[in-house]
This record gives sequence, C-alpha cells and structure tokens, in this order.
Amino acid sequence: MAHSPRRKSDAARRANQVIRGRTMLIMVLLGVAAFVVLFFKLYDIQINQHETLRATAINQQTDSTVISASRGTIYDTNGNVLAVSATAETIFLSPLDIDAFVTAQEDAIKEAAEKAAEDGVSYTAPAVLDQSYIARGLSRILGVDESTLLEKMEDVKSQYKVVAEKAEQDVADEVRRFINGEIDDEGNQLTTVNDDGKTVLISNPTQSPTKLRGIYLRSDTKRYYPYGTLASNVIGFINADNVGAYGLEAKYDSVLQGTTGLTVTAKDNYNQPLLFQYEQYYDAEDGGDLVLTLDRNIQYYLEKGLESMIAKFDPANGATGIVMDPRDGAVLAMASYPNYDLNSYSTIYDQTLQENLDATLAELESKRDTYADEDAYKAAVSDAKVSAQYKQWRNKCYQDTYEPGSTFKPVTLATALEEGLVSLSSTFTCTGSTRVEGWYKPIYCSNHSGHGVQTLKEATGNSCNPAFISMGLKIGTKTYYEYLKSFGFMESTGVDLPAEIETGLFASEKTFNTGVVSLASYSFGQTFNISPLQLIRAQSACINGGYLYTPYVVKQILDQDGNVIQQHQATPTRQVISEETSATVRECLEYVVASGGGRNGQVAGYRIGGKTGTADKTGTNDVVVSFMCFAPANDPQVIMLLTMDTPSRTTGTAVFGGTMVAPIASSIMSDILPYLGVEPEYSADELVGADASVPNVVGKAASAAKETLEKAGFSCRTVGDGDTVTDQTPAGGAIVPNNATIILYLGQEKPDDPCTVPNVIGKSASEANKAIANAGLIMKVAGATSTSSGNVHAISQDIAAGTEVDAGTVVTVQFGDNSVLD
Repeated sequence: MAHSPRRKSDAARRANQVIRGRTMLIMVLLGVAAFVVLFFKLYDIQINQHETLRATAINQQTDSTVISASRGTIYDTNGNVLAVSATAETIFLSPLDIDAFVTAQEDAIKEAAEKAAEDGVSYTAPAVLDQSYIARGLSRILGVDESTLLEKMEDVKSQYKVVAEKAEQDVADEVRRFINGEIDDEGNQLTTVNDDGKTVLISNPTQSPTKLRGIYLRSDTKRYYPYGTLASNVIGFINADNVGAYGLEAKYDSVLQGTTGLTVTAKDNYNQPLLFQYEQYYDAEDGGDLVLTLDRNIQYYLEKGLESMIAKFDPANGATGIVMDPRDGAVLAMASYPNYDLNSYSTIYDQTLQENLDATLAELESKRDTYADEDAYKAAVSDAKVSAQYKQWRNKCYQDTYEPGSTFKPVTLATALEEGLVSLSSTFTCTGSTRVEGWYKPIYCSNHSGHGVQTLKEATGNSCNPAFISMGLKIGTKTYYEYLKSFGFMESTGVDLPAEIETGLFASEKTFNTGVVSLASYSFGQTFNISPLQLIRAQSACINGGYLYTPYVVKQILDQDGNVIQQHQATPTRQVISEETSATVRECLEYVVASGGGRNGQVAGYRIGGKTGTADKTGTNDVVVSFMCFAPANDPQVIMLLTMDTPSRTTGTAVFGGTMVAPIASSIMSDILPYLGVEPEYSADELVGADASVPNVVGKAASAAKETLEKAGFSCRTVGDGDTVTDQTPAGGAIVPNNATIILYLGQEKPDDPCTVPNVIGKSASEANKAIANAGLIMKVAGATSTSSGNVHAISQDIAAGTEVDAGTVVTVQFGDNSVLD
C-alpha cells in the first residue's frame, strides 16, 4: 500500500511565507535604496555638475586660442599719436613637450646605433638638442638668465611656463629661426635654401633641419608711447595684462580695450588639432580711439619751461603746469613733476626722487637686523619703491591740493566787484599791516612799509593783502562762502581723468560764519587748500565773461573705422559773474603784468594779464610760488597756471612767484602765442627789437648795402676796405631782432672761427648787449620789457655760457625785475 508524501505543517508553511515576504521586502527596499542613490547621483551629475562636466568635456575635446583685440590709439588734438599698440608676442615653454622631444632623440640615437652595430657599420651619434641647448639659445635671444630657463624646464609635468612677455617682433622672429633649426644656440646660421626652394642644412644639403619642440609663441600686443615722458601724468599706462592702470589709459580702459576674439578647434587625445572637423571663429573687436584736447607742441613748450624752472630752483616737492582754453575748459597741456617715462613706467625717472629712494633704501639696509625676519625687511624695501613710483605717477594738477596764496585774489576781486562793493575808482590805504577782529597779531602785506593810498588797479598790481582783506570783510562771511561754492571750490571739477580729489579743504560753512579771521585769510588765498585745476577753472570764469566750465581732456572718441561716436559738448555749468565784472577783472590783471608785481611775465607784442602768488604753507616755513597768466588780456584765448612747491632759498633769486615763476611763464607764453596764431601788436619801443628777416646784400656796393639795411631797421659795421659786399653776418634771410648790427665784409674773407657765448646773467640790458655783440653774436630780449624800477637784469640765456656757436647766432636773454615782492 502506497503512502502519500508528508505535508509540511501549517507552521512551517507560514514560516516560509514570512521568509519569502521578508526577502521580497528586503529586495524591494534594497532596489528602492539603490534607485534613490542612483537617482541622486544622476541628479548631481546631470543637474548640479552639468556646467562643470560640460566645460571639462569641452576642454578635453577642443582647443581655444584667444585673439587679442587691438587697443585703441590716443591722439593729440592735431592727430599726432601719443599712445599706440603694436604686435608683440609672448614666448612660453612646455617642459612636458621638451622632455618628450629629448627622450625621442635619445631613443632614435639608441635605435640607430643598434642598427649600425647589426649592420657592422660605424655610427656617429648627433648631439642631442636637450634642455641645456634650448636654455643657451633662448638666453642669448631673450636676455633671460640660463639657470632660470633650466629651472622652468625641470617641471616636466607642466605645459606652460612663460619666459618672455610682449617680445618685440624682431626678437620673436629670432626665436622662430631657432625653433626651426635655422640657427644654433650661439646664433650661427645652420641652413640655406637650395635650388628647389627647400630649406636644408649647410653641413648636409640632403637633410632638413631639426625643429625644436616645446617652445611656443602667442600673439600679443605691446603699448608704445612715442614721446616717452610727454604728458605722462595725463596719458598714464597699461599694466602687464593690457589693462589701463593710470591716467586716461585707466579712465577710458573700457573704450580703448575693445573685445577679444576666440578660435575654437577640436583636438585628439594627444592635444593635436583635428583640422576640418570642427572650427569656430569669433572676431575680435578693436578698441576705440581717443582724440585729446592736448596739443603736443604746447605740451612740449610747457614741459620745457617747467624743467628749466626746476633745474634752476630745485623745488623739494616738484611743480605743476596747466594750459587751458578759458572759453570752453579744454586742457591744452598739463604737466606734473616729478614725472616718468611711459615706456618704462616702473623706473624712477626723476633724479631727486631716485636720490631720496636710495637714501631710504640705505637706511633700511642699516636697520636690516632690526626686522622680525627677512620677509619683513623685503616688504619694507618694496613699500619704499612703490611709494617712489606713486609719487612720479601721481598727477598733482588735480589729485593734490595746496594753499594758492595771491593767485586766489582774482576770485576775491571778482566777488567784490560783482557785489558792487568796489569799483575802479575805489581806493585803499595800506600801512604795511592790518588787524582783524579775533586774531591776536597783525596780518602783514608783502611790503611791510606799506603801499599808502592805492586805486583798485594799484592794489591788485601790488598784491596788497590789507586791501584784499578789506574787500573780503565788505563781502561778509555768508556771501563769500556762497561765491566759493559758485566758483566750484566745494566740488570736484569733473575733469575726465581718474581719481580726482572730491573737493578742496575748507572750513565748514558753520565754522566759517562764526568769525571773520578765516574770511580775512581766505581773501588773500591762505589757510585753505585747493587743487591747481580747481583754481584755473575759477580763474577762467573770472576772465571769460563769468562762465564756469568743466575742464576736459578727451575731445572725441572714434570707432575702429575713424567715425566719431562721441563728441565733447562744452557748455558752461553756470555764470558766476557778469560780463562787465569779468572785463574789469581782466583790466586789473593786465595792470599786474604791465606795471605791477607780475611784470616779469611780460611778452613783447602781447597784452598779458596775470597774478603772482607766494603762499606760506601753514605750519611750515616753506612756500609755494606760482603765477597765473592769460592772453590776449582783452580777449583771452589761453590761460596758464604754474606752481612750484618749496623752491631752494640758495639760488640767489628772491623766493617769490613774481621772480621765480613769472619769467618762466613769459618764456612759455612767447612760444605758445605765436604757435596759436595770436598776432603780436608791438608798441613803438617793442617794435625796435621785434624779429625781422635780414636782407641779403652780398654783391651790392657798400653804400647801397648800408642803405638797404638801414631801411629795414638794422645798423651795420664793415670789415675790410673794398667797395663791394663779399659776405655778411648774419646771412641773408636769417631771423634776428631788427635792431641787430649786421657785419658786412668788403673784400675780406669771412672768418670761420666759432664764437664763444659769454655769461650775461645779472647784467643790465645794455651790458648784456655789449658783451654779446663783442663776441660776434646778436642778443634778443625777452621778459620784462617795461618797468620803472631800474632793477631789470638778465636772469637767463637760452645758450649756455661757454658754448661755441657760429658768428651771428641769436642769443635770447630773459630779463627780469628782482624788486617784485609777490
């Protein structure tokens, strides 16, 4: 009898079901958990890291090359190039590629040697073009230390080590010849071109040269400044990254810089380009050009004058100069000293500044062991060098302030006239000093003996402090402060240059109104600070009809095709004083130069207005000397302000604006005004010494020659006893003063011996003329052409004493009156 299988008990079946259920649950839970983990991982990869991974993929699969945009050119107002970019190249190494190149040579040599041994032939291994060879060659071409290059090549994991930035084109071409194997590491020519036009080795015409690997060149641009130091503090410079760092280069960086382009190509796993498979090109957009208001020639005249002033008077804190068109605020020239060479902006250019830096560095070296460590010492040295650089880069014309002194008096004069408190018929009595309520001691005039009774013109010409204090007190604190605001002293000028100071340094209006002491000192330009640009802006308003303009340096912005995309529109900010008041101010300031303390600023043939300044630097024994002038006085077309901070007191010249600065201003204006086409109008006395062309009388009878010269205003003397003029000095056509003496040679040979220029500094006009004439030369008078003081003497000559020149050479002698007190 068969038995049926034994059935599991219900308990066992239930246990199995539970196990299966739990197993399924665990599997489901594990599946869900795995899915969740994968979900979040995918989310992280595809969402969170999408851009990063996408960029990595693109970087692995493509190669991009930046195409530099050409930086815009900066022109002066006449189209002369002041800053321009040209092609340059960055040279870099790939130590990884160089190492592979050297290894490949060594492997090839080993293989060739083994094959030669198998074939039983001799084999001479060629020299390996290794890291030392490459370092020697690049060191010679680039001037980079050989050990530095070898050190860079030791990092064989790197593919990018820069060895030279912004290399000139001829240097880059020499590197290419070295890479192509055309020259060796010493510069010897290795190749020639055969009849088939193929480059082959000279030593083996059947073999092509070995090209080096691992040396690369990348296109770049380099900024050139054709005039070096000219207008350096205005133009500024770009840094190593081609970004504007100072001056206009920084202010207009976004305009000048343009937009870089890009070339994108596919590459393989060896970083080699896959040509014709993928390439995309994005054009670079060149930067815009700037056309400035600066005039290269006027800038040169200004800088030449300032440099002669600095050389003569050795100011401790430099000098500034601004030339402006008062009719619209256009800056024609601007200079700040110390300055620097734009093509080497890190080099300390000023000799005095370099001497001060050397002294500082020597002091630091003497205290070297007092520093916590070597890094602290190096930081101090670096700070000293950077400080010196900042001093030469800084434009003191609008970034620094000073106490203006008497050059501020035209503002007080204009205010008093506009308020109807004074007129040309007003008189002032000066006893040499005056007292002001609230101040414990007298305030002195430059003339401690006093000027006595003066008219308004005379008080202005004498730069009389008591007279201007009297005007200030009549105006009152509240009204005076309002005019300070109206003349723009409580605001920046708005000039289109970077980092202008926001305002001058003044007492608050509340403090100013509490007494009259500040009012008294302000009225003659003391105890407050302004920038030279703020002052010349206000001075322009005083003489141009009363209109306050915003100074500007950029006249136009051009696109890359030369189209004007932005034009400066000169509109006045406001009218501060009336046309009538302005005319009276001009009349008084013309008197300053014609008969007052500014007479050393005279220019023969031109009506000049101006004002001297000698400002005490509050709290010190130092002064700032200055001079403002404009011309023509009746219709100003140009205004100029010169300042010199802390001149030497050992030069033999009285330390006043009228003695030190006004003569320099005269010299600069004598260049600027004819250049601008302002026609001279000579007085009868001035006409005698005006320039004229010498008639050519060679070949004429002696009597006829004398008559011709005398009709032209010249005198003459003869050498020899012939009847006919065989030669003359100066030659016909020479431009000389029309009161010069012309030497006629009558049958006698003209000597070829040079003449030695005598020293006439300190001599009177007649003494100087005699000395120069006796030397066979001709004197041209410049500077103070009319004065009643009797103290006019030669203060400079344009050709140094002892210089040998041709007979008949014109020596320009600047005369000045050392009796002026401001």
